[in-house]
Amino acid sequence: MPADLSNDELIGILERMILIREFEERAATLMEQNRIPGAVHLYVGEEAVGVGVCSNLTDSDYITSTHRGHGHLLAKGGDPKRMYAELLGRSDGYCKGKGGSMHVADLDIGMLGANGIVGAGPPIAMGAAFASQYRDDGNVSVVFFGDGASNQGTFHEAANMASLYKLPLILCCENNLYGEFTRQADHQAVKDVADRAGGYNMPGIVVDGMDVMAVREAAGEAIARARRGEGPTLLECKTYRFYDHVGRDFGILKRDEEEVAHWKSRDPIPAFQTILVDQNIITDGDAEALTEKVRARIDEAVEFAEASPEPDPSVLLEDVYTEASA
Repeated sequence: MPADLSNDELIGILERMILIREFEERAATLMEQNRIPGAVHLYVGEEAVGVGVCSNLTDSDYITSTHRGHGHLLAKGGDPKRMYAELLGRSDGYCKGKGGSMHVADLDIGMLGANGIVGAGPPIAMGAAFASQYRDDGNVSVVFFGDGASNQGTFHEAANMASLYKLPLILCCENNLYGEFTRQADHQAVKDVADRAGGYNMPGIVVDGMDVMAVREAAGEAIARARRGEGPTLLECKTYRFYDHVGRDFGILKRDEEEVAHWKSRDPIPAFQTILVDQNIITDGDAEALTEKVRARIDEAVEFAEASPEPDPSVLLEDVYTEASA
Protein backbone atom coordinates (compact mmCIF):
# COMPACT_ATOMS: atom_id res chain seq x y z
CA MET A 1 0.00 0.00 0.00
CA PRO A 2 1.19 3.56 -0.67
CA ALA A 3 3.05 5.03 2.27
CA ASP A 4 1.23 8.36 1.89
CA LEU A 5 -2.18 6.83 2.67
CA SER A 6 -3.43 6.03 6.15
CA ASN A 7 -5.61 2.99 6.85
CA ASP A 8 -8.62 5.29 7.16
CA GLU A 9 -7.87 6.79 3.74
CA LEU A 10 -7.57 3.33 2.18
CA ILE A 11 -10.88 2.31 3.70
CA GLY A 12 -12.32 5.57 2.41
CA ILE A 13 -11.27 4.64 -1.13
CA LEU A 14 -13.03 1.29 -0.80
CA GLU A 15 -16.12 3.00 0.62
CA ARG A 16 -16.21 5.49 -2.26
CA MET A 17 -16.15 2.66 -4.83
CA ILE A 18 -18.90 0.83 -2.97
CA LEU A 19 -20.94 4.05 -2.84
CA ILE A 20 -20.71 4.43 -6.62
CA ARG A 21 -21.63 0.77 -7.19
CA GLU A 22 -24.63 0.86 -4.85
CA PHE A 23 -25.76 4.22 -6.24
CA GLU A 24 -25.72 2.90 -9.78
CA GLU A 25 -27.44 -0.38 -8.98
CA ARG A 26 -30.26 1.52 -7.27
CA ALA A 27 -30.44 4.00 -10.15
CA ALA A 28 -30.85 1.06 -12.52
CA THR A 29 -33.70 -0.29 -10.39
CA LEU A 30 -35.40 3.11 -10.30
CA MET A 31 -35.12 3.34 -14.08
CA GLU A 32 -36.59 -0.16 -14.51
CA GLN A 33 -39.47 0.84 -12.24
CA ASN A 34 -40.10 3.97 -14.38
CA ARG A 35 -39.37 6.18 -11.38
CA ILE A 36 -36.59 7.95 -13.30
CA PRO A 37 -37.63 9.77 -16.48
CA GLY A 38 -35.37 8.83 -19.35
CA ALA A 39 -32.31 6.60 -19.41
CA VAL A 40 -29.27 6.16 -17.17
CA HIS A 41 -25.79 5.17 -18.30
CA LEU A 42 -24.21 3.12 -15.53
CA TYR A 43 -20.62 3.27 -14.28
CA VAL A 44 -20.68 -0.25 -12.81
CA GLY A 45 -17.28 -1.93 -13.28
CA GLU A 46 -15.37 1.31 -13.88
CA GLU A 47 -15.33 2.61 -10.28
CA ALA A 48 -11.56 2.23 -9.84
CA VAL A 49 -10.88 4.83 -12.53
CA GLY A 50 -12.94 7.68 -11.12
CA VAL A 51 -11.99 6.99 -7.52
CA GLY A 52 -8.32 6.34 -8.29
CA VAL A 53 -7.97 9.60 -10.22
CA CYS A 54 -10.05 11.80 -7.92
CA SER A 55 -8.28 10.55 -4.79
CA ASN A 56 -5.41 12.79 -5.94
CA LEU A 57 -7.55 15.90 -6.40
CA THR A 58 -8.77 18.72 -4.19
CA ASP A 59 -12.11 20.53 -4.36
CA SER A 60 -10.40 23.38 -6.22
CA ASP A 61 -9.22 21.06 -9.01
CA TYR A 62 -11.59 20.57 -11.93
CA ILE A 63 -13.09 17.59 -13.70
CA THR A 64 -15.38 17.22 -16.67
CA SER A 65 -17.37 14.10 -17.34
CA THR A 66 -19.35 12.14 -19.91
CA HIS A 67 -22.89 10.82 -20.36
CA ARG A 68 -21.77 8.17 -17.83
CA GLY A 69 -21.05 10.73 -15.15
CA HIS A 70 -22.65 9.67 -11.84
CA GLY A 71 -19.48 7.89 -10.75
CA HIS A 72 -17.25 10.86 -11.50
CA LEU A 73 -19.37 13.23 -9.41
CA LEU A 74 -19.46 10.82 -6.48
CA ALA A 75 -15.72 10.15 -6.82
CA LYS A 76 -15.12 13.91 -6.56
CA GLY A 77 -17.16 14.04 -3.34
CA GLY A 78 -20.67 14.64 -4.66
CA ASP A 79 -23.85 14.19 -2.65
CA PRO A 80 -25.98 11.15 -3.59
CA LYS A 81 -29.10 12.90 -2.26
CA ARG A 82 -28.84 15.76 -4.73
CA MET A 83 -27.80 13.34 -7.48
CA TYR A 84 -30.89 11.16 -7.06
CA ALA A 85 -33.05 14.29 -6.85
CA GLU A 86 -31.63 15.34 -10.21
CA LEU A 87 -32.24 11.91 -11.74
CA LEU A 88 -35.84 12.08 -10.57
CA GLY A 89 -36.24 15.60 -11.98
CA ARG A 90 -36.79 17.23 -8.59
CA SER A 91 -36.07 20.79 -7.52
CA ASP A 92 -33.44 19.78 -4.91
CA GLY A 93 -31.32 18.18 -7.62
CA TYR A 94 -27.92 19.48 -8.63
CA CYS A 95 -29.43 21.29 -11.61
CA LYS A 96 -32.86 21.83 -10.01
CA GLY A 97 -34.22 18.85 -11.88
CA LYS A 98 -33.55 20.36 -15.30
CA GLY A 99 -30.43 18.44 -16.27
CA GLY A 100 -31.22 14.84 -15.48
CA SER A 101 -28.81 11.93 -15.54
CA MET A 102 -26.40 13.23 -18.19
CA HIS A 103 -26.03 16.82 -16.99
CA VAL A 104 -25.10 16.76 -13.30
CA ALA A 105 -22.61 19.34 -12.05
CA ASP A 106 -21.32 20.72 -8.76
CA LEU A 107 -19.08 23.75 -9.13
CA ASP A 108 -18.38 23.83 -5.38
CA ILE A 109 -16.27 20.68 -5.71
CA GLY A 110 -14.88 21.45 -9.17
CA MET A 111 -17.21 19.14 -11.10
CA LEU A 112 -17.87 21.22 -14.22
CA GLY A 113 -20.49 18.84 -15.54
CA ALA A 114 -21.42 15.61 -17.19
CA ASN A 115 -22.40 15.93 -20.83
CA GLY A 116 -24.70 14.12 -23.20
CA ILE A 117 -22.54 15.05 -26.21
CA VAL A 118 -19.77 12.54 -26.89
CA GLY A 119 -16.41 14.32 -26.80
CA ALA A 120 -17.75 17.55 -25.32
CA GLY A 121 -15.64 17.37 -22.17
CA PRO A 122 -12.07 17.89 -23.46
CA PRO A 123 -12.49 21.52 -24.62
CA ILE A 124 -14.23 22.46 -21.36
CA ALA A 125 -11.50 20.92 -19.22
CA MET A 126 -8.83 22.45 -21.45
CA GLY A 127 -10.44 25.88 -20.93
CA ALA A 128 -10.44 25.37 -17.16
CA ALA A 129 -6.77 24.34 -17.32
CA PHE A 130 -5.99 27.46 -19.36
CA ALA A 131 -7.69 29.59 -16.71
CA SER A 132 -5.69 27.88 -13.94
CA GLN A 133 -2.46 28.53 -15.77
CA TYR A 134 -3.44 32.17 -16.36
CA ARG A 135 -4.31 32.66 -12.69
CA ASP A 136 -1.27 30.62 -11.58
CA ASP A 137 -3.43 28.99 -8.89
CA GLY A 138 -1.80 25.55 -8.99
CA ASN A 139 -5.01 23.74 -9.92
CA VAL A 140 -5.28 20.99 -12.50
CA SER A 141 -8.12 19.80 -14.70
CA VAL A 142 -9.02 16.21 -15.54
CA VAL A 143 -11.28 15.25 -18.41
CA PHE A 144 -12.83 11.78 -18.39
CA PHE A 145 -13.84 10.41 -21.80
CA GLY A 146 -14.26 7.07 -23.54
CA ASP A 147 -12.45 5.31 -26.34
CA GLY A 148 -15.18 6.44 -28.76
CA ALA A 149 -14.76 10.08 -27.77
CA SER A 150 -11.06 9.89 -28.61
CA ASN A 151 -12.11 9.79 -32.28
CA GLN A 152 -13.80 13.18 -32.02
CA GLY A 153 -12.14 16.34 -33.25
CA THR A 154 -12.82 17.97 -29.89
CA PHE A 155 -10.40 15.57 -28.22
CA HIS A 156 -7.64 16.28 -30.72
CA GLU A 157 -8.12 20.04 -30.63
CA ALA A 158 -8.00 20.08 -26.83
CA ALA A 159 -4.93 17.82 -26.76
CA ASN A 160 -3.13 20.00 -29.29
CA MET A 161 -3.78 23.27 -27.45
CA ALA A 162 -3.01 21.74 -24.04
CA SER A 163 0.35 20.51 -25.28
CA LEU A 164 1.16 23.72 -27.13
CA TYR A 165 0.68 25.84 -24.00
CA LYS A 166 1.75 23.14 -21.49
CA LEU A 167 -1.59 23.37 -19.72
CA PRO A 168 -2.24 21.50 -16.44
CA LEU A 169 -4.60 19.00 -18.06
CA ILE A 170 -4.94 15.24 -17.65
CA LEU A 171 -6.80 13.53 -20.48
CA CYS A 172 -8.16 10.38 -18.85
CA CYS A 173 -9.50 7.86 -21.35
CA GLU A 174 -11.76 5.24 -19.78
CA ASN A 175 -11.31 2.59 -22.43
CA ASN A 176 -14.09 0.10 -21.72
CA LEU A 177 -13.57 -1.51 -25.13
CA TYR A 178 -16.89 -0.34 -26.57
CA GLY A 179 -18.03 2.90 -28.15
CA GLU A 180 -21.75 2.57 -27.38
CA PHE A 181 -22.39 -0.80 -29.09
CA THR A 182 -19.25 -0.96 -31.26
CA ARG A 183 -16.08 -2.76 -30.28
CA GLN A 184 -12.98 -0.60 -30.15
CA ALA A 185 -11.30 -2.62 -32.91
CA ASP A 186 -14.21 -1.77 -35.20
CA HIS A 187 -14.12 2.00 -34.71
CA GLN A 188 -10.42 2.89 -34.49
CA ALA A 189 -7.15 1.61 -35.90
CA VAL A 190 -5.10 1.84 -32.70
CA LYS A 191 -5.18 -0.70 -29.89
CA ASP A 192 -3.97 1.76 -27.27
CA VAL A 193 -5.57 5.20 -27.25
CA ALA A 194 -2.46 6.33 -25.35
CA ASP A 195 -0.49 5.99 -28.60
CA ARG A 196 -2.25 9.13 -29.82
CA ALA A 197 -0.28 11.14 -27.26
CA GLY A 198 2.77 10.96 -29.52
CA GLY A 199 1.10 13.24 -32.04
CA TYR A 200 0.92 15.95 -29.40
CA ASN A 201 4.31 15.51 -27.76
CA MET A 202 2.89 14.46 -24.40
CA PRO A 203 3.28 11.30 -22.33
CA GLY A 204 0.84 8.51 -23.10
CA ILE A 205 0.37 6.09 -20.21
CA VAL A 206 -1.58 2.82 -20.17
CA VAL A 207 -2.78 1.60 -16.77
CA ASP A 208 -4.94 -1.24 -15.46
CA GLY A 209 -8.26 0.49 -14.89
CA MET A 210 -9.52 -2.34 -12.68
CA ASP A 211 -6.80 -1.67 -10.08
CA VAL A 212 -7.63 1.43 -8.05
CA MET A 213 -4.12 1.78 -6.62
CA ALA A 214 -2.51 1.48 -10.05
CA VAL A 215 -4.84 4.18 -11.36
CA ARG A 216 -4.15 6.36 -8.32
CA GLU A 217 -0.38 6.07 -8.78
CA ALA A 218 -0.38 6.77 -12.53
CA ALA A 219 -2.84 9.65 -12.17
CA GLY A 220 -0.88 11.03 -9.23
CA GLU A 221 2.29 11.21 -11.31
CA ALA A 222 0.45 12.91 -14.18
CA ILE A 223 -1.20 15.39 -11.82
CA ALA A 224 2.09 16.20 -10.10
CA ARG A 225 3.68 16.75 -13.50
CA ALA A 226 0.87 19.11 -14.47
CA ARG A 227 1.17 21.06 -11.22
CA ARG A 228 4.89 21.54 -11.92
CA GLY A 229 4.02 23.24 -15.18
CA GLU A 230 5.26 20.40 -17.37
CA GLY A 231 2.07 20.06 -19.37
CA PRO A 232 -0.62 17.48 -20.09
CA THR A 233 -0.67 13.70 -19.99
CA LEU A 234 -2.89 11.22 -21.82
CA LEU A 235 -3.79 8.51 -19.32
CA GLU A 236 -5.56 5.46 -20.72
CA CYS A 237 -7.29 3.25 -18.16
CA LYS A 238 -8.22 -0.19 -19.50
CA THR A 239 -11.56 -0.93 -17.89
CA TYR A 240 -14.92 -2.54 -18.62
CA ARG A 241 -18.55 -1.63 -18.16
CA PHE A 242 -20.42 -4.59 -16.75
CA TYR A 243 -23.77 -3.62 -18.24
CA ASP A 244 -25.25 -2.46 -21.52
CA HIS A 245 -24.75 1.03 -22.94
CA VAL A 246 -27.94 2.15 -21.17
CA GLY A 247 -29.35 0.52 -18.05
CA ARG A 248 -28.44 -3.00 -17.04
CA ASP A 249 -29.33 -5.33 -19.89
CA PHE A 250 -31.70 -4.65 -22.75
CA GLY A 251 -30.17 -7.32 -24.94
CA ILE A 252 -28.92 -4.81 -27.48
CA LEU A 253 -25.19 -5.11 -26.86
CA LYS A 254 -23.88 -8.50 -27.95
CA ARG A 255 -20.71 -9.53 -26.13
CA ASP A 256 -18.87 -12.81 -25.77
CA GLU A 257 -19.88 -14.48 -22.51
CA GLU A 258 -16.28 -15.45 -21.73
CA GLU A 259 -15.18 -11.84 -22.22
CA VAL A 260 -17.81 -10.57 -19.79
CA ALA A 261 -16.98 -13.28 -17.25
CA HIS A 262 -13.27 -12.49 -17.49
CA TRP A 263 -13.75 -8.81 -16.76
CA LYS A 264 -16.27 -9.42 -14.00
CA SER A 265 -13.76 -11.73 -12.34
CA ARG A 266 -11.52 -8.66 -12.10
CA ASP A 267 -14.18 -6.54 -10.36
CA PRO A 268 -12.20 -3.69 -8.75
CA ILE A 269 -14.24 -3.61 -5.53
CA PRO A 270 -13.80 -7.17 -4.22
CA ALA A 271 -10.22 -7.12 -5.55
CA PHE A 272 -9.32 -4.09 -3.43
CA GLN A 273 -11.32 -5.39 -0.48
CA THR A 274 -9.30 -8.63 -0.58
CA ILE A 275 -6.05 -6.66 -0.49
CA LEU A 276 -7.20 -4.69 2.56
CA VAL A 277 -8.27 -7.89 4.33
CA ASP A 278 -5.01 -9.68 3.48
CA GLN A 279 -3.04 -6.75 4.90
CA ASN A 280 -5.14 -6.73 8.10
CA ILE A 281 -6.45 -3.25 7.39
CA ILE A 282 -10.05 -4.48 7.60
CA THR A 283 -11.82 -7.76 8.26
CA ASP A 284 -14.49 -9.39 6.15
CA GLY A 285 -16.96 -8.31 8.82
CA ASP A 286 -15.76 -4.72 8.54
CA ALA A 287 -16.29 -4.83 4.78
CA GLU A 288 -19.83 -6.18 5.17
CA ALA A 289 -20.61 -3.46 7.72
CA LEU A 290 -19.21 -0.84 5.33
CA THR A 291 -21.48 -2.06 2.53
CA GLU A 292 -24.51 -1.99 4.83
CA LYS A 293 -23.59 1.54 5.91
CA VAL A 294 -23.46 2.63 2.26
CA ARG A 295 -26.79 0.95 1.47
CA ALA A 296 -28.42 2.79 4.34
CA ARG A 297 -27.03 6.02 2.93
CA ILE A 298 -28.47 5.14 -0.47
CA ASP A 299 -31.89 4.43 1.08
CA GLU A 300 -31.80 7.82 2.78
CA ALA A 301 -30.76 9.52 -0.46
CA VAL A 302 -33.62 7.99 -2.44
CA GLU A 303 -36.11 8.99 0.28
CA PHE A 304 -34.74 12.55 0.15
CA ALA A 305 -35.09 12.67 -3.63
CA GLU A 306 -38.62 11.32 -3.69
CA ALA A 307 -39.66 13.81 -1.00
CA SER A 308 -38.20 16.69 -3.00
CA PRO A 309 -40.84 18.74 -4.87
CA GLU A 310 -41.06 18.83 -8.62
CA PRO A 311 -39.91 22.13 -10.14
CA ASP A 312 -42.59 24.74 -10.59
CA PRO A 313 -43.19 25.50 -14.30
CA SER A 314 -42.58 29.17 -13.55
CA VAL A 315 -38.83 28.49 -13.14
CA LEU A 316 -38.46 26.86 -16.55
CA LEU A 317 -36.49 29.74 -18.08
CA GLU A 318 -34.34 30.48 -15.03
CA ASP A 319 -30.61 29.60 -15.19
CA VAL A 320 -30.54 29.53 -18.99
CA TYR A 321 -28.27 31.60 -21.19
CA THR A 322 -30.88 32.95 -23.58
CA GLU A 323 -34.62 33.39 -23.56
CA ALA A 324 -36.77 33.49 -26.65
CA SER A 325 -38.60 36.78 -27.08
CA ALA A 326 -42.36 36.82 -27.53
